[in-house]
Amino acid sequence: MTSQKAEPGQILWDIKDRVVTVTLNRPDRKNPLTFGIYADLRDRFRALAYDDQIKAVVITGAGGNFSSGGDVHEIIGPLTKMDMPHLLEFTRMTGDLVKAIRACPQPVIAAVDGICVGAGAIIAMASDLRYGTPDCKTAFLFTRVGLAGCDMGACAILPRIIGQGRASDLLFSGRIMRAEEGERWGFYNRLVPAAYLLAEAQKTAHMLAHGPTFAHGVTKNQLNMEWDMSLDAAIEAEAQAQAICMQTKDFVRAYEAFVKKETPIFEGD
Repeated sequence: MTSQKAEPGQILWDIKDRVVTVTLNRPDRKNPLTFGIYADLRDRFRALAYDDQIKAVVITGAGGNFSSGGDVHEIIGPLTKMDMPHLLEFTRMTGDLVKAIRACPQPVIAAVDGICVGAGAIIAMASDLRYGTPDCKTAFLFTRVGLAGCDMGACAILPRIIGQGRASDLLFSGRIMRAEEGERWGFYNRLVPAAYLLAEAQKTAHMLAHGPTFAHGVTKNQLNMEWDMSLDAAIEAEAQAQAICMQTKDFVRAYEAFVKKETPIFEGD
């Protein structure tokens, strides 16, 4: 299953002006994931670490929904018949998707409308920024199908976004987190009317893609690395990271533009 690919058209990749928009494209079933879609997303996010042309990512779903999670017929059913080695192969593969999203240097923005549940909620969680709509419904519903809430890094990442108690609430209950609640808790960075959601996410992605992209990659790396550092270690790591950024041409460009009262043009080097 780890080498499968999504069927043609199930994932759309649209690259424009340094930004790739990734669209989960099975709208008739609210964009569920298959073994192939998991593996394809994992491989493509891994490849972003070596892509010099793409500087930011937007991930969204077609047809007014983000994702309904693992496909009941194409994933859940087969899983009930697998032995432990194959089950572990699957769960490690899904976790590798989260690792790939976190490890790619590009900022990843999830543009979420409608249903965002199960693995769909995990993909949104793993993104760097999340924009939702007033109608989006988010649920980490694993316990509702007899599984633990600790899926694909949820117990590590979700508490860091919304806090331990709130994460416990969602992961134990599997209940729906409404849009306003998600924004209030900090899961969603902002709520946008559905008609403007993708444009707003792409606007932010475009801004990031034309910023100091090397420095953005350093920021994302430090956000990842400092999760389990002491304060002293984190401050030292940031001192070294910032000294590296001070050697970039973008740092010089920003200074020279400031002196000339101009807007800097960053090139990511």
